[in-house]
Amino acid sequence: MCRWLAYSGSPIALADLLYKPEHSLIDQSRHARLGVETTNGDGCGVGWYPDTSGGTGPGEVEPEPAIFHATGPAWSDRNLLELSRCVRSPLFLAHIRASTGTAVQQSNCHPFRYGQWLWMHNGAIHEFPALKRDLALAVDPLLYPFVEGSTDSELMFYVALSLGLQDDAPLAVERMIGLIEDVGERRGVPNPLQMTVAVSDGSRLWAFRYSSEHNSRSLFFSTDVRTLRALHPEIPVLHEVADGTRIVVSEPLGDLAGAWNQVPESSYGVVGNGHGALHALTPRKP
Repeated sequence: MCRWLAYSGSPIALADLLYKPEHSLIDQSRHARLGVETTNGDGCGVGWYPDTSGGTGPGEVEPEPAIFHATGPAWSDRNLLELSRCVRSPLFLAHIRASTGTAVQQSNCHPFRYGQWLWMHNGAIHEFPALKRDLALAVDPLLYPFVEGSTDSELMFYVALSLGLQDDAPLAVERMIGLIEDVGERRGVPNPLQMTVAVSDGSRLWAFRYSSEHNSRSLFFSTDVRTLRALHPEIPVLHEVADGTRIVVSEPLGDLAGAWNQVPESSYGVVGNGHGALHALTPRKP
């Protein structure tokens, strides 16, 4: 299906995570270990929030995130390489795509953006063509014109927005899951949803792991930096990043002992203001 990475913490160059680790996201685009496919070459994308550590001017608002999408494989994209060396961000989402049937085009590349919000997904809505019309009708008519592509992932985003994502992200995702499963039940599609999702408003980062059959795709989060410093005092970068820095990944970026923890089944994590927490995820049917 896909592989993705989300980062929240001290501002760093995108390349520090996309290219430099032993099993970086770029390496995973050709050699995924835990995905359905070994190769994820149907496009790539990154969305990042600008580094505003210097502050904004009087009357200015936080800028919306920037996005870069490409339809080619990440491992050969020179523009992605150049961009990732130069852009620094305290919060970014990156994605490499393996299509589940929809077209390889820029409008189908993750992450998707609406205002301050970014969204990306690994997984699928099973038998999506049979459920697509019902789910599209659940999108707020004021939001529907912003749907650009044809993926189940983007439609999930706009369903969640329609169900209150901007007010309460976890509740909106629980409602989205419940709606998809309700539509699946009515249309005779068992176990319709498989998902790991990352979503951010620029200050907080949420990561969700869920599937209707309770056998979800892999998802991991990094160990608390203070613990890692104690385990590996010889690694300089651990002393350079803030205590609240966290990384969420489809699969670990390397084999550093004690560095990675699996997100539990049917749960979500939230990172913000230097703190992180895990919570149970409970679908809410309409």
